This record gives sequence, C-alpha cells and structure tokens, in this order.
Amino acid sequence: MPELPPLPELLATAVRALGGKERVGQVKMAAAVDHAIDTKEHLAVQAGTGTGKSLAYLVPSLRHAVRTGRTVVVSTATIALQRQLVDRDLPRLAEALSKPLGREAKFAILKGRNNYLCLNKINSAIPDEPAEAELFDAFAISRLGREVQRLNEWASNTETGDRDELAPGVTDRAWRQVSVSSRECLGKSRCPFGQDCFAERARTESAQADVVVTNHALLAIDAISGIQVLPEHDVVVIDEAHELVDRVTGIATAELAPTAISTAARRCAKLIDQQEVDRLEEAAEAWHTVLDDLPAARWDALPAGIAPVLALVRDAAWNARTALAPPGGTTAQGDPESAAARTQALAAIDEVHDSAVRALTAFDEGDPATRQDVIWLAADEIRGVTRRTLRMAPLSVGGLLRSRLFGTATVVLTSATLQIGGSFDGLAITWGLPAQSANRSDTATANGAEAPADADTVRWSSLDVGSPFDHAKSGILYVAKHLPAPGRDGLAPAYLDEIERLISAAGGRTLGLFSSMRAARAATEALRERLDTPVLCQGDDATGALVRKFADDPETSLFGTLSLWQGVDVPGPSLSLVILDRIPFPRPDDPLLTARQRAVESRGGNGFMTVAANHAALLLAQGTGRLLRSVDDRGVVAILDSRLVTARYGGYLRASLPPYWETSDPEVVAKALRRLTAATV
Repeated sequence: MPELPPLPELLATAVRALGGKERVGQVKMAAAVDHAIDTKEHLAVQAGTGTGKSLAYLVPSLRHAVRTGRTVVVSTATIALQRQLVDRDLPRLAEALSKPLGREAKFAILKGRNNYLCLNKINSAIPDEPAEAELFDAFAISRLGREVQRLNEWASNTETGDRDELAPGVTDRAWRQVSVSSRECLGKSRCPFGQDCFAERARTESAQADVVVTNHALLAIDAISGIQVLPEHDVVVIDEAHELVDRVTGIATAELAPTAISTAARRCAKLIDQQEVDRLEEAAEAWHTVLDDLPAARWDALPAGIAPVLALVRDAAWNARTALAPPGGTTAQGDPESAAARTQALAAIDEVHDSAVRALTAFDEGDPATRQDVIWLAADEIRGVTRRTLRMAPLSVGGLLRSRLFGTATVVLTSATLQIGGSFDGLAITWGLPAQSANRSDTATANGAEAPADADTVRWSSLDVGSPFDHAKSGILYVAKHLPAPGRDGLAPAYLDEIERLISAAGGRTLGLFSSMRAARAATEALRERLDTPVLCQGDDATGALVRKFADDPETSLFGTLSLWQGVDVPGPSLSLVILDRIPFPRPDDPLLTARQRAVESRGGNGFMTVAANHAALLLAQGTGRLLRSVDDRGVVAILDSRLVTARYGGYLRASLPPYWETSDPEVVAKALRRLTAATV
C-alpha cells in the first residue's frame, strides 16, 4: 500500500482548493470516519447543515480507496445530493487531491437499470402498455405521444441515457416505453445493443472507480436480491441516512393489482397458447371482483373467499410461465425482438406469481405481531377511478440490513438529523443495530481493527459534530400554545387567523408545511383572499419551478406538504418564517406503521413512542431544519400544534429539534418578524 499524507493534511488541502475554511465539526467528522474505516466499526454521525459533511466523508473515503485499491460506495436518498457529489464535489476534490494522492481518483454514478434508456426497446417498438395510435403518430397531441417522441430524439444525443439528465422530465408512463427493469433485460451477451448499453457502460465505469455514488434504492436491491449489483466494496457511506429504512421498505414492498395480471396476460399474447392467456384474464377478473367487495384496510387474516382466488392467480401465472420458459428451455428464443418480448412477459408473470405466493403464505405465522409481512388492501383514486391493490411490506427491515449491509462492509451513516429524542438509538434499532446509546471513543487511540471473536456483536459508535449555526441567536421556536389542539375537520378558523398574522408580520417570506394536501390547499385559498402578498401552493407548478419563484421574490409564500420538507433549500431573506400546522404523527390508519406499533407493544414496549413519536420527531426535525440554511440566516419556526408544549411527549419531540430560543408569546414573535422584515427591506 502506498504511503499517503495523513488525513488532516489531505482535508486541509481539499478545503483550501475548494475555497472553503476549516470547520471544527468537519474536522471531527473526518477523523471519526477515518477511525471507523480503520477499525471496521460502524459509525453514525449527525452533522448539521453547513458542517461540510460531504468533504468530511469523501476525503477519508478517497484516501482509503487509493491506498487499498478497494471501492467505496456512497449512497444518497435524493437526486439533488447525487448531482452535487458527482457534478461538483467529486470532480473538484479529485483534481485537488491528485498530487498528494499520487493520481487523480476515479468516481462514477450507478443507478438501477430502469433509470437508463434501453436501446433495444427503443429500436424494437415493443410498447410497455397496450399499443396506442398516439405513440406512433408524430402529429398526435397527447402528452404521452409527445413525450415518447421526445425520448426517441433524445436517445440519439444523450451520452449516458440517464433519466435524471433529461430536462424537462417525462412521466413514469412515458419512461416505461423506453426502459426495462433488471428482470426484463435480455442480458448483455444476448442483446444486439449490449455493447452500447447505457446501463452496462455505467456498471463497467463503476467497477473501475474509487468511489461509486448510488442511491438507497439500488443499495437495497443489492442487499435484498442476493445478486451483486454494486461493484466489490468494503466501505459504504450512507448520506441522508434518516431515509434509509423507508427506501429499503419501499423496494421490499410487493403489489398485486388486477391491472398487473391483465398486463401480464397481454404480454403473453402471441407467445403462448390462447387458453393460458384466457386463464390469466379470468384470474384478473376474479381478483378484481373479490377485491371490489372489500374495504381498504390492513389484513390480519385472509378474508373469506380470498385464498381460492389467490391460488387461481398463482396457478394461472405458473402455467403461463411454464409455457413461456419450459424446463430445460431458454427464455431468449428467436430473434432479439421476440426474445425481448418473451423476457418482458416472463418478468410480468414472475411478479404476479411471486406476489400471489407471498400473500398466500404471509399468514402462516399465527401471531400477527411476529409475521414477517404486513398485508393491506389500498384503494387509490387515479383520474377519478378507484383502483384496489393488495400491498405487502416487511414489518421490519432491520434484520435484512444487519445481515446484508452491516455484515458485509463497514458502514458510515450520516445526516443532519439522526438523534431522536436526544439519542441515536431510535434510528439505530430500525437499521438493525443494537440499542446502546453509543458514545464515540477517542480516535487518537485507534491502531487498527481488533481481531474478531466468536462472542462479538455488531459494533457501532456515534458522534454529533454539531452545527456551525448558533440556533439560539439565529432562530425562534414559537409554539402557539393558545390554539386548540388540531382536530380532524381541517384547519380551524383560529389556525387561519394565526397564519395570516404571522405571514403579515413576516411580509411574506414564509414556507408553510402542512400535514395534508387538503390542508395546504385550504390554507392557500383562504390566505390568498386575506393577504396582499403572493401565495404559491404545491401542485400549481413543478416543485423546482415553485421553489425558484419563492426564492426570487421575498414577498412570496409557498405552501406544501411533507414531500416539500426535504426539497426546499432557500438561504437568505426569502425565507424568514417556517410554519408547521401540526405534529406530523402518522395517520392512525397507516397499515404499516400501526402494525409496527402493535409489534412493539406485543413485546412490552411503548408502541406510540417507539413508532409514532419517533416518526413525528424525525419529520419535525427535518421541517424545522428548513429555516437556517446559511450562517447569516435569521427567522422563526412556528408550530401551531399546542400539544408540543402541553402533551407529555412534547419534551421528547422538542429534544429532537435544533436548540432554537423558545417562546409561546405571539406578540414577541410578531415583533421579531417585523424587525426582520424591516432589516431586509
């Protein structure tokens, strides 16, 4: 292994080259990451906005990769952070450290196969959905037709085939016409475009990289499938780690809808006997009929009449699969276009069959609290039509992460929000790590990894490097204690009065974060009539466009739902007030979270605090974190839910928030906002 400069020297070089300045939290975090890599002990790091955490984990990661020749995987939850790493941080860092490291470090981005254009699908005209004239009519006025036409034109010009580089973007329905999943892929050796495949080129580049940037979804696929998707690696850095469990759960969730069975039948048409296709169609109709009579709810047992229909779906799918790929036969029969059609049909059939089997076997374990899966019937309204879908999600992904992630590599987890109620344990348990209220050891004493012992458990340590912001001097946490507790009938008139008073004092400059789209729209309609300043609402335009309008006009307010909480980064005077209408507890009818809550209670724990309160605390911390995005920012976080100070769990939730100066006095807050407004005019 080559001798490289010590980490502090490399970090200082990187900071100088990138025009930054040394930050205490960044130095602490970099040392902790280096220590974790050296000792092979997992690490959780909370690093507030403005810490410079990307450099803090990238510099030791690059040092390790160059020194050992092993790849480091960096996983993120959002496209924005991926782009920041690949387009800005890593290119500048690789250049800045090329001399001290002895060479320029290599990096690559890798996503799931369905994020890349499929050249075979584009050139073979195999539609993902029923053929529609609009897809092939250059003069069609439909949105789908226009988008597919633009995608075909883009395919001739793109260097990467990466969907995220297409601007403006297209709908999921249009993208499915030009992409395939890993199950649908013919494979590089059988595909006529295998040598030019965008997904294969990305995998080849990642195999030669020192650092590979990916997303939590692909990380989950790599862990769940047992098939190596990511290149060989011994260190994983998970940024935005507070999102990890939800993203892994999403990948591990299966669905069985009548439309999925019908789609599988259509894909099989002309490939197998019509009799088998008819059986699939009959199964789809039977599934639709039996679901149509049931309410949307969690299933603690299979409802009457469900098991025979699931068995019908399972058997019809299995017979079709056998006809498509008989034992000893090959799935890639005939010319490439026919082979692709057969492979896509197999993928659809396998998904239907596996989901039916999963639903049938989910209740083999008698105790609902110990079952692996949570099953529920969802009723989604799409274009005015209610569509019922059976969904199956794992009760917990901790065991999976413990064995497939923490058991195979050294893992560093970081985010601005990892401590819930003042402890890392809340999230650690959901990751599959043992609760231990871990404390950082002195990194100066580290001298490498200890020899493993049979009695060893998963070891991890934690570190909160703080924030460069002086929250108590820069921000006020205002809880409207005088308001009634929120009800189920929408925003009470007193809430609208309070929002009007706060925004008027702030002169606009407000991000309103609401617990539901209905509440956001109701507040928008009411406040547009009451205020002299503009109010934008999520859904009026693309989120990115709305955020730009909001940032460009300080008098504008922007209202939205939970999905905006992590997507808004507006430093400066355009954002002086963040309003949250209520504590974001999960819906009482949320099937997955209520099942997890019940499982905790069955073991003698406090399900409300472990699941519902932790869920709310994490979202509150993320929401209130929108206020201060630079060291010069000033403002107010206003929470209209009086339970934050009156309920017994209020102190636990406030312990998860940044240490703002707190008050419940509306006059104090109004005066502070007016002073801020006057200072920025």
